[in-house]
Amino acid sequence: MERELQWWKGQLASDIHQSLRIKELKLPVYRAHSPQIGMRRYFADLLAILSNRYHLCPTARHLAVYLLDLFMDHYDVAVKQLYIIALSCLLLASKFEEKEDRVPKLEQLNSLGFMCSLNLVLNKKDLIKMELLLLETFGWNLCMPTPAHFIDYYLHAAVQEGDLYNGWPLSSISKTKAFMDKYTHYFLEVSLQDHAFLNFRPSQVAAACVAASRICLQISPSWTTALHLLTGYSWDHLTQCIELMLL
Repeated sequence: MERELQWWKGQLASDIHQSLRIKELKLPVYRAHSPQIGMRRYFADLLAILSNRYHLCPTARHLAVYLLDLFMDHYDVAVKQLYIIALSCLLLASKFEEKEDRVPKLEQLNSLGFMCSLNLVLNKKDLIKMELLLLETFGWNLCMPTPAHFIDYYLHAAVQEGDLYNGWPLSSISKTKAFMDKYTHYFLEVSLQDHAFLNFRPSQVAAACVAASRICLQISPSWTTALHLLTGYSWDHLTQCIELMLL
């Protein structure tokens, strides 16, 4: 679901959001059983860096990390092989979320510094094999919502006319919205770094990103009735996730 489509602004936004909420209920259970879980942060950061380098949308970045998390949770994989798997997850997520011309090319990936230093080469035949293995692991289903799939819909109501800054009316709604967007996407990236966030539903993490941003921006109330109605989460539903973000 590409960012440019901006579904969250359309007439079907509520229906699409509801569909995503239903799909997240069917996501695989993450057990954090990988023997290489200590390397998980490194590879999540690597995928985030590569996503930024190739200008991939947040949904592609988050899906790539989520696919890697699920795969690592199922298999005991050598660390060196994890590089190939991580890149395969990035390519699969890119193909699913991006336009074709934005999907990283094999030659681009093979020219990366760590590929050269580790003497790794990703060829088309091996890539197809790895993608097939990944798809079989995920039951040929890549339509798995991540927090990034919800964030823009929730940002729509993240700043409102009645909000206060340090007890005073907001001096500029547009500037506050711009700061809110930056802070929320910052916390969205924070959620990639710790597998503990996989204990929450993706929509819950996205809502917590907005709440944490309102706290940091000193906007009151920290959670509004409009946000409660839009996300379906009360403040009590979010506190544990917010606390993890603000550590």
